[in-house]
This record gives sequence, structure tokens and C-alpha cells, in this order.
Amino acid sequence: MGSTHEPHAVGRRALIRRSAALGLGTLPAVGLLSACATGGGGDGGQNQGPAPAGEKTAKNPLGVKEGAPLEAFIFKGGLGDQYAKDAEADYKAMYKAEVTHTGTQQLGPKLTPRFAGGNPPDVIDNNGADHLDLNKLSSQGQLQDLAALLDAPSLDDPAKKVRDTIHPSTLEKGRHGDTFDVLFYAFTIYGTWYSQKLMADRGWTYPRTLDEMVALCGRIKKEGIAPWTYAGKYPYYVHFTLFPQIAKIGGMEKWIAIDNLEPRAWTSNDAVRQVVEHYEELAAKGCFLEGSKGLTHIQSQTAWTKGKAVFIPNGTWLENEAAPTTPDGFGMSVGGLLDGGAGDAMPHGAVRAEPGEPYVVAAKGRNPIGGMEMLRIMLSEKHARNFSTSVKSLTCVTDATEGLTLSPGLTSASALFRAAGDDVITIQLQDWYPALSDDKIGGLTGQLLAGELKAADWIRKVQAESDKVAQDSHVTKFKRTS
Repeated sequence: MGSTHEPHAVGRRALIRRSAALGLGTLPAVGLLSACATGGGGDGGQNQGPAPAGEKTAKNPLGVKEGAPLEAFIFKGGLGDQYAKDAEADYKAMYKAEVTHTGTQQLGPKLTPRFAGGNPPDVIDNNGADHLDLNKLSSQGQLQDLAALLDAPSLDDPAKKVRDTIHPSTLEKGRHGDTFDVLFYAFTIYGTWYSQKLMADRGWTYPRTLDEMVALCGRIKKEGIAPWTYAGKYPYYVHFTLFPQIAKIGGMEKWIAIDNLEPRAWTSNDAVRQVVEHYEELAAKGCFLEGSKGLTHIQSQTAWTKGKAVFIPNGTWLENEAAPTTPDGFGMSVGGLLDGGAGDAMPHGAVRAEPGEPYVVAAKGRNPIGGMEMLRIMLSEKHARNFSTSVKSLTCVTDATEGLTLSPGLTSASALFRAAGDDVITIQLQDWYPALSDDKIGGLTGQLLAGELKAADWIRKVQAESDKVAQDSHVTKFKRTS
């Protein structure tokens, strides 16, 4: 088997520390995300030699070389890329340097050959369906150790290190082993999204239990509306709620066994059966919008904002991504996980919430020092607030949203998070093994929701795919304890 690392997983206590730092008793919090694919890199051999370095000063603590060009590749998805351009403009002004910007949704296809050739861009926002495999790149030494960034003084207060201005969960989630090489710039809350206006107009109330959801879907169908839609072309979107629903009912200990690829972790967990059978029942009763199987994430969101479906699984980037088609007064809201029964391991109100939007600096880029400085600029209060205001999401910078007027979806997600207390669920499978979670399991989930696969077969096949990864010596393994 491949080597095993023990990154500092996001534990409940860390999340509580983070919420306290945020002041979530009075401030809404939120974030974003997206999902997955492949990537890689090789040692290359075309590296341009030593990276340029300048004199370290109080205003330039990392030692950026004035005039050294910087190249940024930014995922242009639900958050757009203007917020990154704004930070790049400050970098350009501060260091009199040319900045080359590429906004794209094809990180993997465009950058895999560049990593292999030894000429990657300096700073990368690695997200979306075609993202790079950061686990592989980290194991190959392709990602810059960001310790120098964390220990540098913050742009706002030189007396504070950067590490002291960001959420503890961000520091924990961004590690590969003992190395912090991924900066998750945002914070995401996941759930089942709906229009508060539609629900109120129809006299519907968001359900508390799996059985109540099935019953409500029956009433919704009688009104001529589809209860659910989803991104059928990217069915792993359903995992944003399906996976934590399993953890809510079965408990984090059993979910951690799944993240750790333990034998029979899927097949021996009764919560898996209960949740997957719930989705099987929804499919059998025609609760999904006809044609959802062929929809992209944007198409499914548009059908939802146009009132063709009541519910959609997603993360807090949804509000910004769906803004062009969201009507006034929509009342975007997010509902939490459902109770399975009296034997649930976690109480009502448990929620999945964790850092998202992974930024990395290429160790073999032309200007890795500049790449880290670009992140230091983004972590300033100015740019954190700009991000929250422009894309309706929270960054990893604590207290940055104080005094801001927040959007309906952001406010709803914050309330959900506050109500969860310490009952916060984190999922590592989608980050650690995207080819398993999003490609293999995602394909099976698509079949399940289309009525083409029974729950028992889904569970059996998912366990088999998990076992294949566990036994594959070419896949670097990770392990969490909390």
C-alpha cells in the first residue's frame, strides 16, 4: 500500500474555536465550494532555475522580487474571478510587476501538462469538476510549503502573524502530513436549498425527518411541481448531503472509518442502508425533476430558481452562482440534515460545514514567493471583505464580515451553523479520493437516482470500489482520527 499521512482533520472542537473567533453568536458565516476530477504532475525537468527573491523588509516580509512577473490560474465558477483580479491589481501596484491572469473551469486539462513539464503557474485556485489532484501533487513535492506565509506578518497588523488571522479549521484542513500546502480561502456550509417564498406560499414546512421528507414530496407532486432536482451530469453534488446524512445517523466514528477506507465500512454501517434506501424511495416515487439526469449544475440550479423543483443539494456558493436567474423575493434558504429515528448518533440540527476553495502555490513555478505574497494580500481585511460582499461568502479570515449587510442565503446558512453548536460534520473522502468519491461513487449515485440501481447494489458496489482504492499501492493514503 502507499504511504499513509495523518493530516490534522477538522475536529468539532476546532470548529467551535473557529465559530467563537468569528463571533457567530451575532455574525452570519458561510462559504462555498465545488467538486472534482483528476490531475497529476511529474518531476518535470524544465524548471526555470532558482526563483527570484528580493530583499526582506517590514513592508516586504517574504522578500518578493520587485518586477518579477506573476501568473495566476483561478477557477471561474460560482464565485467568479473578479475578487482575485482585485487582489492581483494590488500586487501589481505594490511590486511593479506584470500579472498574467487566467480564469477557467478546466484546471486539470490545462495545468496537468504544465506541472509535468516543470512550468506551472505560480498561484492556483484549484476547484471545479476538472480540478487537479492535490494529494498527488503534494506527494510529488509540487506544492509550496506555506509555512513562511503563515509566519509572515499580516498586511493589516504587523504585530499579528497571518496564521493568527485565519480560522483554526483552515490550518488543519490544509495539511498533507505535517506540511501546510493548501490554503482553503473560503468556508462552506452544505445543505438542502429551497425558496422560503415558495414554501410559505404553498403552506409547506421544511421537514425534520426522512419520513416527513417523503410525505412532503408526495404533497409537492400533487401540486404539479417536482420535489427535487440535482446536477445529473455531476451526481456527486448529491454527496454534499447524502454523505453527511449518513454521518448524522450513524455517527462520526463510523464515517471516519469510511474516510479511512476501512474494510466493510460501508456494508457494516446500517446508516448507509437507511440513507441510501431513502434516496432509492425518492427515485421510485418519481420525486426528481424529469430530465435531471442530463442536467449540469447550472441547468439544475436554473430549473430550481424558476420553480420547477422545490429542493436542490448544494453548498453556500449556490447563492452567487444562481444569482443571474434568482427572482426578487425568492428568499433563498438552506435546510439541514434530517432525523432518521430515535437511534441517530447525532441530534437534530447537525450540519456539514468546513473550509473550501483550495488555493496552492506551485513550488516549481517561476515566482513562488510572489505566489505566497498574492495569498497574503488576499488574506487582508480589505480583500476578505471584498470577497464576502461581492460573492456572498465568507473567507477564512476571522471577523472580516463585521458590520457587513449579508444576503438571504448567507443569513440562512449562518443560522443553520449557529444552531448546530458542536454537532458539525466534516467529510474528507471527497478531498482525499476524488476519483473514488466523485467519479466511481458519483456514477453509481447517478444510477440510483435514475432508478437504474437498487440501494443494496449501490452499497455493495461502493464498498468494492473503496476496497480497490485501499489496496492500490499507487494511491497515497490518508488517515483521520477525529
